[in-house]
Amino acid sequence: MNKERREDIICAVMFAVPALIVFALVVIVPFLYGFYLTLTDWNGVGVHKSIVGLSNYIATFKDVQFWQSMGLTLRYVACAVILVNVIAFMLAYLLTSGMKGQNFFRTGFFTPNLIGGVVLGFIWQFIFSRVLVSLGKKAGIAGLMMSWLSDPNKAFWALVIVTVWQLSGYMMLIYIAGFTGLSNDVLEAASIDGATGFKRMWHVIMPLMVPSIVICLFMTLSRSFMVYDINLTLTGGEPYGTTRLVAMHVYEKAFTSRNYGVGQAEALFLFIIVAVISGIQVSLGRKKEVAA
Repeated sequence: MNKERREDIICAVMFAVPALIVFALVVIVPFLYGFYLTLTDWNGVGVHKSIVGLSNYIATFKDVQFWQSMGLTLRYVACAVILVNVIAFMLAYLLTSGMKGQNFFRTGFFTPNLIGGVVLGFIWQFIFSRVLVSLGKKAGIAGLMMSWLSDPNKAFWALVIVTVWQLSGYMMLIYIAGFTGLSNDVLEAASIDGATGFKRMWHVIMPLMVPSIVICLFMTLSRSFMVYDINLTLTGGEPYGTTRLVAMHVYEKAFTSRNYGVGQAEALFLFIIVAVISGIQVSLGRKKEVAA
């Protein structure tokens, strides 16, 4: 091995090893330790841990509330992912069309993503409970005379609205990057061939935007499944536990009920479900990308 080759290897190791160590300490080790805790009866506070085998996984399968919250979360994720990406795509398309003040609007739509989920939840709690109720009573709008957060169905949609309001601007920037990267030659050739309006969007722009769509879908899926802060501060899982998403249920199982083993087992199930759904989505998206 010559000197130059040896120096390249040393340089690569110097850059790679610190990152691998940090990744192992932050991701791999906690994950393995969490898996170990799923096999114990630890209460999250005590020193002693007894191995209980697969009883925590059996308890997870029997936990009706966990699967109810999972079903609610799947419904929430489906609504949030579709609305966020449709709105973000439309905003990105509009704000790359050369309209006046588009940079100002980009900043304005992105700003909600900079607000922390806890603060965002309290802000919208005030809006739903005070502002909209006051406007509804003054304007005589029946649907706004009572707080949406006190109605199980409307509280769910309040969660969806706040999520869409927060994430759309961030996904919009990714779509904007995709739009600005489109080849003008391809678009001009499509126009010359008679592809205009919806045909141009569906057959030309959409296939070229697949990489951006894959990224946005993946990020929206993962963030929607793991939402906790907005759920906590906006609804707190109420009314009557009808808006308790799965992340909140897992947290309460582990830390409030001090049943850490079962809570960790449920968290592992959640991880597997998110990984499978995200993996399928990315795989299907990559196939479309190749075809495009």
